[in-house]
Amino acid sequence: MIGGFAVLHTRPLFSIRLAVDALLAVGGPEGNGRRIGSISGGTFKGDRLSGTVLPGGTDWQLLRGDGAVQLDARIVLKTDDDALIAMTYVGLRHGPPDVLERLNRGEPVDPGNYYFRIVPSFATSDHRYDWLNRIVAVGIGQRLPTGPDYSVHEIL
Repeated sequence: MIGGFAVLHTRPLFSIRLAVDALLAVGGPEGNGRRIGSISGGTFKGDRLSGTVLPGGTDWQLLRGDGAVQLDARIVLKTDDDALIAMTYVGLRHGPPDVLERLNRGEPVDPGNYYFRIVPSFATSDHRYDWLNRIVAVGIGQRLPTGPDYSVHEIL
C-alpha cells in the first residue's frame, strides 16, 4: 500500500502491429493540424487472445502546437476463433524535434528516444471475451515505417 492505495499491477494483454497507409494531411487551425491514417490491417498476439486487425480502421491525429501528436484510433480485432472486438484508443507521441523528424521520414528510431503511450478500451458482445468490456488497459508503442507497434497491458 502506498498512501492507503494498492500498488498498481499489470498483466500483458497482447502485442499489436498495425499497417497504416499514407497519412492524409487535412490541416486545421494553426497549432492544431489534423491528419488521418487509414489502417489497412495488422496482427495481435497474446496469451488470452490473438488474431488479425480488419481493414477499415482509422487513426485521427492532432498535430499540436507543442510538437506532440495526439492519437484517436478506432479498429476492429478479429480473434483466431472468429470473435469481433472493437478497440478504440487515445494516446500521445512526442519527443525531441530531430527524433520526430526522423520518425516522420520513416527512419528507424530507438523507442527509448521518444514518448509513445496509448489508453485502449474494448467493446464486444462475444461472451468468450466480454471480460474485455470491464478492464482498463495501457500500451507503450514504437513507430515503425509501416505503422505503430504496441505492447498492451491490462491494469489489474
